[in-house]
Amino acid sequence: MTGISGEHNDRERLRHHIDRFSGTRIFVIGDIILDEYVWGDVSRISPEAPVPVVEVKRESTMLGGAANVIHNMAALGASPVLCGVIGEDGTGREIVHKVREMGLDISGIVAESGRKTSIKTRVVARNQQIVRFDRESREYIRPESLDRIMGLIQDNIPAIDRIVVSDYGKGVVSEALMKRLAEVAREFSVKIAVDPKIKNFAYYHDVDVITPNHHEAGAFCHFTIVDDTSLRRAGQLMLETLNCESVLITQGKEGMTLFEKNGEITHIPTLAKQVFDVTGAGDTVISTFALALASGLDRKSSARLSNLAAGIVVGKLGTSTVRAEDLKMAV
Repeated sequence: MTGISGEHNDRERLRHHIDRFSGTRIFVIGDIILDEYVWGDVSRISPEAPVPVVEVKRESTMLGGAANVIHNMAALGASPVLCGVIGEDGTGREIVHKVREMGLDISGIVAESGRKTSIKTRVVARNQQIVRFDRESREYIRPESLDRIMGLIQDNIPAIDRIVVSDYGKGVVSEALMKRLAEVAREFSVKIAVDPKIKNFAYYHDVDVITPNHHEAGAFCHFTIVDDTSLRRAGQLMLETLNCESVLITQGKEGMTLFEKNGEITHIPTLAKQVFDVTGAGDTVISTFALALASGLDRKSSARLSNLAAGIVVGKLGTSTVRAEDLKMAV
């Protein structure tokens, strides 16, 4: 009976912390993207080339990149602030409209003249992605844009619970940004979580947590993660090299593994019943993990919640989010 009672108390504890997500104050800094979907059907091959002909049925757009991180957090009941850069174009205006529709602060969204807002277009037929094409900017943002973002962070830092960096390699995250973030976060004891991009690993020193997938972790370590031994080796190497407090390596159908600076290693098996689409799953992981930590949960429990949330979104097609009610039900 003790075991059953303990499990019940643990579930109630997790649900209680999910209810506390709404009281957190998180700033999300990173690359803002619009995800566009073209949905259709395929019944024939083109006579012009050996490619499928997609008969378009409908089109839709969703927030992507760092904007999907705040979308995930908002679905879980929080009110995060998005900081990043868009272009002065229709795509950028659509993103601002979507963020404003969620009732979220848009003061951290900076529009740069001459810059193209990043948009990823996916063509999907019969629940399968046929092709993706990207229209984007990868140049580093202008110094004045960085100053505006950092000014907003510095003005609000006493009230910020956590900072999340969502790096998609489109120019917002740089060595200069990470150095300035680290300085202000250290001064006010605010923790930083990073969803990394391979080419920028050198910038992520001294953060609280980094959440690479196993491909990104292997690329950083210069070897392929193929078993538990190589996984443990990668986790320890990242902890030591980057001097971070924890590393959460996501492993797809194998679940995720949390490495902590105190030497503890916790593996969490996947709970996904079926996998339709992994698009945006990393956004869901860092969103849930950061909210859980900000609500006062320990890292292991926060990772468990992240695993539950990821298991829900990969069972949906397209960029998806998890509602607080769904997560509590999964618990």
